[in-house]
Amino acid sequence: MRRLGLIGGTGLDYWGSAVRSHDINSIYGQPSADLTEYLIGSSQVFFLPRHGEQHQIPPHAVNYQANIDAFRQLQVESIIAVNAVGGISRLNQPGTLTVPDQLIDYTWGRAHTFSMSDGDNLSHVEFAKPFDGRSRSELLKAAAKAGVDVTDGGCVAVSQGPRLETAAEIKRFMQDGCDLVGMTSMPEAALAREAGLDYASLCINANWGAGLEQEPVSMEAIETTLVDAMVKVRKLLGILFEEFSNVR
Repeated sequence: MRRLGLIGGTGLDYWGSAVRSHDINSIYGQPSADLTEYLIGSSQVFFLPRHGEQHQIPPHAVNYQANIDAFRQLQVESIIAVNAVGGISRLNQPGTLTVPDQLIDYTWGRAHTFSMSDGDNLSHVEFAKPFDGRSRSELLKAAAKAGVDVTDGGCVAVSQGPRLETAAEIKRFMQDGCDLVGMTSMPEAALAREAGLDYASLCINANWGAGLEQEPVSMEAIETTLVDAMVKVRKLLGILFEEFSNVR
């Protein structure tokens, strides 16, 4: 039976009726929440809300180590992460979906590796293509089958949060070659690579980056965009789970 991990971001704090819940103990601390399990065909899907069940954990305070370790303990073969982001390049207008292929990490002070002390196994993981793998290909194929338009490729600027970015920061990200800006892809993606887990991201463009519109970024507008986009996300993921179940 294949096992898949699903990490929900802003706008995706639950999935549905689970068959059971897993309270995972990690040497790295407490995961964001219990992981809920779903049986879909001949596969198991384990869902974790990144920001907690009540969406109470800010991006910089998420225990990414414990979260990824929980999936490792459950022996999933891959993780699909849903991330709400801001659009920077023209292809990433609000309401659209993107499957990125690159990132630049602008965060600081986060536990970005499992190799934190002298007693840990030092691991210099290869990370040239942070989202490259089978899961990314399956995500794109599922989008095509579901009839959901997604942008294939793009570079995510990962900012510290929880505040939104300044217009000057967005300009810098643009000059650096970034297409999207989010707060949670790192160290999540790097830790998954260290843990030997295939990892792909599905980004929801919730708003334009600061300074790209005359009006300030509105949380109310972001929430409205996320609600509408989540219909497409759930349709796409539903097809992905079916296809995942059918592949041996």
